[in-house]
Amino acid sequence: MNQKSKYTLILVVFAFFSWSCDTTPTDQDLLEGLKTDVTFLAADDLGGRAIGTEGEQKAADYLAEEFKKSGLEPKGTVGYFQPFTVSKPTNPHEEAVIGTDGEGVTGRNVIGFIDNKSENTIVIGAHFDHLGMGGQSSLHRGDSAIHNGADDNASGTAALVALAKILKHEKHSSNFLFIAFSGEENGLWGSNYFVKNPTIELSTVNYMINMDMVGRMNEEKTLAINGVGTSPSLLPALDLVNADSLKLVTSESGIGPSDHTSFYLQDLPVLHFFTGQHSDYHRPSDDSDLINYEGLLLVVKYIDRLVDELDAEPKLAFTKTKDSSGDSPRFTVSLGVVPDYLFDGRGMRIDGVSEDKPAQAAGLMKGDVVLQMGDSTIVDMMSYMRALSAFQKGDSTSLAFERAGAKLEAKVKF
Repeated sequence: MNQKSKYTLILVVFAFFSWSCDTTPTDQDLLEGLKTDVTFLAADDLGGRAIGTEGEQKAADYLAEEFKKSGLEPKGTVGYFQPFTVSKPTNPHEEAVIGTDGEGVTGRNVIGFIDNKSENTIVIGAHFDHLGMGGQSSLHRGDSAIHNGADDNASGTAALVALAKILKHEKHSSNFLFIAFSGEENGLWGSNYFVKNPTIELSTVNYMINMDMVGRMNEEKTLAINGVGTSPSLLPALDLVNADSLKLVTSESGIGPSDHTSFYLQDLPVLHFFTGQHSDYHRPSDDSDLINYEGLLLVVKYIDRLVDELDAEPKLAFTKTKDSSGDSPRFTVSLGVVPDYLFDGRGMRIDGVSEDKPAQAAGLMKGDVVLQMGDSTIVDMMSYMRALSAFQKGDSTSLAFERAGAKLEAKVKF
């Protein structure tokens, strides 16, 4: 082969390689990427990714590299990173101070940007930190152990990376800001810091999508979507893009125990995606081999279609939801159960029962549906919380529930 032929062949190979690297990833590519990302983030080597630890720093470095490989522009304050420091107060009645000055624990949000030269930007986020060796938020009652948080929230973080890969290769009329938040487990620290110190003009944000615990889709293919009441444009679009026949369970509120709340409180429409609670939540057993990767891919593809559908809309109008005034029920007692947040029937279905708590003492079991507590009828989660807020420690009450179609009663002492 002469020199000219060799040169021509090199150009052809280079052109083919460039073209193949610039195509939208296949489902198989995405599935392999999800497995790789969750496995890395939820490995023992990262020690549970608690904010300020070496494991959290390794996770942040990994995500920055993934953003770079996907072609995202750095949009932090230091490259892809947005460092912040949280000073914990000595007085338990004071809030933690989140900023960049003073002593405390330092975390890093990881931020990448797709600039489509638009006036509007869609924020897509997930938190990548977890509980480290446990701590107060752990539900583990044994010796200290690594809490790998494969579902909470390596799953959402892997979905974030997958969406970055997809959206980089699609044509959209909006920009995209991808944020991996740290400090969520401690009180939404990273998202709180970002909305008060945004790296883009917050007024340009159209809406925010949050993925927190999206890795354990059940056999019914149930997907919970919270925040659907934060804009009138959201709910009509959800069924239009449901090409995979997912069972959608929606709630209106923009308030919840995850990072979308920080954006909702800035008067921005939000959606929180969630595939349900499970017995491994906040325990060392939340490992990568328990993730439903095919289900996780369905979540990613659903969100991609939803973004495409909403892209045809003008900038979304914001709507405050009913419970946004801070008047949610407050309670001093606990039944000791994990509610099934995906249940869309009448009552509150129990998804797990904690040891040595009132529910276990009363003989309640996973799958039981609580229908009444004392004088209060339970029709949904909110009515359950309102009923629970009426009791004090030491109180007793009757509890009506359904088990395998049979109506039963139990006596509960708080």
